[in-house]
Amino acid sequence: MKKIVLSLLFLSLSFSSIKAQESLTYQQPTKEILQLATAPLPPATSVDGKGENAFLSYKSRYKSIAELSETELRLAGLRINPVTNINSRENFSDKVTFLDLKTGQEKTISGLPQSGKFSNQSWNNNDSKFALTNTTDKGVELWIVDVKSLQATKVYEDQLNANLGRPFAWMSDNKTLVVKVLPSDRKPLINTAKALPVGPTVSVSDGKEAQNRTYQDLLKNKNDEFNFEQLVRSELYKVDATSGAKSKWLNAAMYTSISNSPDGKFVLVNQIKAPFSYIVTYGSFPASADVYDVSGQLVQNVNKKELQEVVPKGFSSTVTGKRGLYWRADKPSTLYWVEALDGGDANKPAEFRDALYQLDAPFTGQKQELVKVKDRFDGVVWGNDNVALVADSWYNTRNTSSYLFNPSNPQQEAKRFFSRNEQDAYNNPGDFVRDVNEFGWNVLAINKDKIMLQGDGASPEGILPFIDELDLKTLKTSRLWRAQKSDKLEQITNVIDPKKGIVLERIQSKTEYPNLFVRNIFQKGGKAKQITFNKNPFEALNGVTKELIKYKREDGVELSGTLYLPPNYDKKKKEKLPMLMWAYPREFKDASTAGQVTTSENQFVTPSYGGPIFWALKGYAILDDAAFPIIGEGKQEPNDTYVPQLVANAKAAIDAVDKLGYIDRTRVAVGGHSYGAFMTANLLTHSNLFAAGIARSGAYNRTLTPFGFQSEQRSYWEAPDVYNTMAPFQNED
Repeated sequence: MKKIVLSLLFLSLSFSSIKAQESLTYQQPTKEILQLATAPLPPATSVDGKGENAFLSYKSRYKSIAELSETELRLAGLRINPVTNINSRENFSDKVTFLDLKTGQEKTISGLPQSGKFSNQSWNNNDSKFALTNTTDKGVELWIVDVKSLQATKVYEDQLNANLGRPFAWMSDNKTLVVKVLPSDRKPLINTAKALPVGPTVSVSDGKEAQNRTYQDLLKNKNDEFNFEQLVRSELYKVDATSGAKSKWLNAAMYTSISNSPDGKFVLVNQIKAPFSYIVTYGSFPASADVYDVSGQLVQNVNKKELQEVVPKGFSSTVTGKRGLYWRADKPSTLYWVEALDGGDANKPAEFRDALYQLDAPFTGQKQELVKVKDRFDGVVWGNDNVALVADSWYNTRNTSSYLFNPSNPQQEAKRFFSRNEQDAYNNPGDFVRDVNEFGWNVLAINKDKIMLQGDGASPEGILPFIDELDLKTLKTSRLWRAQKSDKLEQITNVIDPKKGIVLERIQSKTEYPNLFVRNIFQKGGKAKQITFNKNPFEALNGVTKELIKYKREDGVELSGTLYLPPNYDKKKKEKLPMLMWAYPREFKDASTAGQVTTSENQFVTPSYGGPIFWALKGYAILDDAAFPIIGEGKQEPNDTYVPQLVANAKAAIDAVDKLGYIDRTRVAVGGHSYGAFMTANLLTHSNLFAAGIARSGAYNRTLTPFGFQSEQRSYWEAPDVYNTMAPFQNED
């Protein structure tokens, strides 16, 4: 076993030889890396429902030191800036522009701050207006962009409460929003660092057996409870998107989400209730779901959720009662939800696990069962009165299935299809294509008993996107279009018009920056029309060579990784380079799916803030996204043989690049983030393959997460050998 030398600075008088730490300023990398690090990213695209227009959001790559130094409160799973009242980790855009998808013309928006901190972008249902927030030093503002005039107007000052996510919701009239606003009776927060306790913190056990994961940022005491409630309470106001006129709609409460029914007559309002918990996050707190009319009068309480601290063991276990309460997209005002049929216990045998129910307005009648699924409910796509699709999944087997059912005839047996291993990327049928209905909601795009699927098209040759057609009578698919093998990567971002076959694509290559194109998939031999012309801001990487390499683990499992070599590297001379390998372990139940290729060597090389590609410019070979599958077939769990599989993955990767003649295998480093950091520490502990490691933000003592971690469902007491063997803290001096 290789011994790790660990340097620790002990602030103790007994170590008098330790010198004071030097005062250093922040350092900057060399010029070539700094240019890459500060280059702009491609904008994020928000396309309207008709596929005619889009807004482009240009995001900042990094937060400033000033932003990182701002106050952050961590409460009940939230991370909040208590001054601005928005997520302290929010990824803002500093510029938003308009894009005409027909002409490809990008336009500025009048009135919008030229440099802001924009987020929470949202179209209204008829695509006439676009809402977004701007965060100032004081708080969160609400802005509305009129699509026709491209004029932006601030309709609410910096008083929005975005601590629980998007602080507004469009109403179905397309001109009104319900906005969460800081309450007028909000009390000053308690400074928990200075507050003196008035009594002990007491937790009471009711004797029930439970297995909760180890959560971060939980409430700890009554002061935290007080601060949490003050930060998430809001008053609800109705705001006119054109005039900015506002009126109070509901009094202050801990509102989480607000959604208007498709016909615009009702509003579903969800809110958190007391008592709070110190062992689960706010999503498991008591909650209430109420339906109001548009004037703010209560119509009906439709759900009361109790505190959810106790859930049966297993990733496929769930809570009892209503889950996922929401509006049917294809009906004027019908609520649907899911309930467990097995008590939520994945360990209990059951023919059917979940059932889907609905309830029509005025929400006082009996619930109607629509369909049962054999495994745990995993989503529904509404079509019309006769066609809807529901999915289920089961974690232990990694199986997922789809069902076709008739909402107007629940007695008719649902047809199960596409039943497969959800980790099998090569046989992934894709996602069902949606279209916009008369309410402006997304529903299945149905054309003469046929629907469409769009998929990434993972294959041994890389990603080759496709569009398929599914016959609803036979449940058989036929291929309408697939990208051709070439030196470019095509990716479908939106199906703009399913009937006409118009799609929006992002096309790129190793050296060509990603840009948007429009293509008609029904035109054989037709070319895609380019509509954006973003230039490559990472030209310093043009000399870096990129190659997808495939290799095998000693037990025959297929693996792959993306190899980068420095500019001007001569493959014929084969100078021996140091190498940095970057990876993240993933668990599988099937060896055949573990080695599948899910990337493309034709993807443009975009250095991320935490990625290793920068170091190719410093003379390193880089093996990025090296496959590190951890496999447990049948009754065996992946982690039962975690360490030997981890070392075998690493050895196979080093052997593969060494066989090409490019590296000095005595100068190989390994790195990873989070669970990749855990991997790094284990590889340094259990092998002599690496000269160094970068373990960034990991957890290394598994006894501190005794009720499960990552994809491990068993507790420490059920599998102590697994926990102890996997933890580098228990195995390295």
